[in-house]
Amino acid sequence: MDGSLNDEDDTPATARRAILIAGPTASGKSALALSLAKRLNGVIINADSMQLYEDLRLVSARPSAAEEAEVPHRLYGVLPASTAFSTGAWLRLAEQELGAAWASGQMPILVGGTGLYFKGLTEGFAEMPDIPQEIRNRARAIADDEGVEGLKQRLISEGDPASAETLADPQRLARSLEVLLATGRSLKAWQQEAQSSPLLAPQACHRIVLAPPRPWLHERIEQRARLMVSEEGLREVRELLAKDLSEKLPAMRAIGVPELGGYLAGESDCAETIHRLTVATRQYAKRQETWFRNQMTDWQRVDPSNRIEMEALLRTN
Repeated sequence: MDGSLNDEDDTPATARRAILIAGPTASGKSALALSLAKRLNGVIINADSMQLYEDLRLVSARPSAAEEAEVPHRLYGVLPASTAFSTGAWLRLAEQELGAAWASGQMPILVGGTGLYFKGLTEGFAEMPDIPQEIRNRARAIADDEGVEGLKQRLISEGDPASAETLADPQRLARSLEVLLATGRSLKAWQQEAQSSPLLAPQACHRIVLAPPRPWLHERIEQRARLMVSEEGLREVRELLAKDLSEKLPAMRAIGVPELGGYLAGESDCAETIHRLTVATRQYAKRQETWFRNQMTDWQRVDPSNRIEMEALLRTN
């Protein structure tokens, strides 16, 4: 901890205190945030890109309604699945919630698994231009109709061959194309602009990464997979699929949506669906852990399976 969270707040507005909790999926971030919020008069602010969507409570492992009623929760379930949301847009919402928490004398506790959100909070973020919805729709239509190769060809013809050569993910390609179409400049050019100032000063934050042992995390991931193949999880995905949204949208690509969609379509049985969910979630958790290990080298690492470590963490806050 860079300073005590319980001291009188005599820091300037730009260095007001906050707790940041990152970690791989199923590592116990939400439970830790809830415990800290109860002790510290805290407000929990979501920093997970999938938990923003109102359609995905169980699939994204959002806090339950009962948990949300215990302490204030912000930025959970605030977007329809039809929305594609950027890191910059999240930072603007997070800035509002941080200000509201400080103004009310509450401790903001930001929790989630989206590394870019935390990086933007503490290091600043290159400001992206607002993209007109018409252009967003054009780019998404190209992604739907022409796929990855169509997006690459359009980027090349519009003057951004570098993105076409280096990117393979359809969402990132579509994002690059919409920025290019809207501004006449490549996404990389915008990203090289001077970054905005960070919203949080590192010395004013307690920055925590949950780093569980692999077997412990894998067991929890399998438990979550089994929970997802429940009537509630199936209903959630059934209702989402009924909206007939583009498969390229982030919410439609959330772990659980394709897998449960396959189960509902008769493409897999329950056991196979649980296996697919478990494998996909393990792979995602591994990518998250790699990000945290490489990008958050100076964050405090805590083993959530170690009760002594967790109790010590709670005592010091």
